[in-house]
Amino acid sequence: MRPKKTILCIDDNEQALSVRQFMLETRGYRVVSASNPEQALELFMQGGVDLVLSDLVMPRMDGNELIRRMKEMSPEVPMVILSGSVKEFERANRADAFLPKGACTAAEILDRVRMLIARKRGPRRNASPRPVIQREDNFSATPLTSVAAAS
Repeated sequence: MRPKKTILCIDDNEQALSVRQFMLETRGYRVVSASNPEQALELFMQGGVDLVLSDLVMPRMDGNELIRRMKEMSPEVPMVILSGSVKEFERANRADAFLPKGACTAAEILDRVRMLIARKRGPRRNASPRPVIQREDNFSATPLTSVAAAS
């Protein structure tokens, strides 16, 4: 049995945090929760986190700043920002994905988590390699000047 992937969830709303934790744990993930960014940084520095799922709007430090600090420590760890107040993902932030709360289903969140963890892991070891398909172009070597002169 392979080890469970660890997800660090951060949200200042305890109810949202417990719902997210339950959703992820029932799908086989190990969840470490933090109700504030400072606690999240401490947990992240201990290592072993495979993905970060953070709220955007929090007191003292927003999700963008939290993720910026975490990316400085471990840029390879995928990070997702969730927000109920901001509907568009700003390119200025360092998150790998943005999901609007309420506008995406639990299945969409789980799909994104699975995809980002798989991307971090890389290709499966037991998967057979895809065959390489070589494409042959059937273009003639006619110079452009002779094509233009003929028209």
